[in-house]
Amino acid sequence: MRQYGDKLVCVRYRYDETLQKRFKTIELVVDEAPWKPEPANDHIVFITVKWNEKTVQEQVKKAGGRWDKGKRIWKLRYGKVKELGLTTRITEKDG
Repeated sequence: MRQYGDKLVCVRYRYDETLQKRFKTIELVVDEAPWKPEPANDHIVFITVKWNEKTVQEQVKKAGGRWDKGKRIWKLRYGKVKELGLTTRITEKDG
């Protein structure tokens, strides 16, 4: 800890009986960046599809998507959104 501080994740000791040596290895954090985990495939997400994108609307419907009339947004399971290549259309807002 004195040498690496908060960047130190863990220390491991490995032993080699043939060489009769002990090796100390460490794991360090070398980069840190924001990351948001991918939703589970069965998680319902909201996607935006414009009113004039009839082909995309049909694809979403066939995949089990539902139009939420009150919120004016499409709902579909994340796995299906991935299959259709529509992940860029996912929105955080629910209407």
